[in-house]
Amino acid sequence: MEEEEPSEFWKQLWISRYESVDKIIFGRRSYEGHAEVHAVSKRKPADPEHLYDYSHFLERCKLIVFSNTLQKAPWGNSRIVKGDLKELVEKIRKEPGKDIIVEGGPAIAHDFIKSGLADEYRILVMPVIYGMGPHYWGVMERQETLKLIGVKTMPQGELLLHYRSAR
Repeated sequence: MEEEEPSEFWKQLWISRYESVDKIIFGRRSYEGHAEVHAVSKRKPADPEHLYDYSHFLERCKLIVFSNTLQKAPWGNSRIVKGDLKELVEKIRKEPGKDIIVEGGPAIAHDFIKSGLADEYRILVMPVIYGMGPHYWGVMERQETLKLIGVKTMPQGELLLHYRSAR
């Protein structure tokens, strides 16, 4: 069962940005996982209020799915995009609206970093070291210099690091 109150991490990463974000870019797997768990229709009566709020936030946003294989994106206000990442992101940035979040796994995060498309990074450092699994940074072809905007220490020892690209 989920905690009744949102964690400090949840407040910083999501709740604090509900008013400033109206587009979320997903990779295919992340989109499918979110649709399966976070669609308002998937919520259960026992779910805490902050998870209902999160589901409503997601469904208010424009959901943009980068995928070469997905045929349909029926959840919320979704659309599938294919093609050159840099060109597509420039088009999305020109659309009217607010900030954009990229919510995905290592592949899409690495593609954004490699293409120089990430303006800000929010990195959660957990007090656990994993030795397996995909690496978010992957092999980098060039240095990416970041400017620290803020650091939040969370109750369980996590650090939420907020950086801006220093272009």
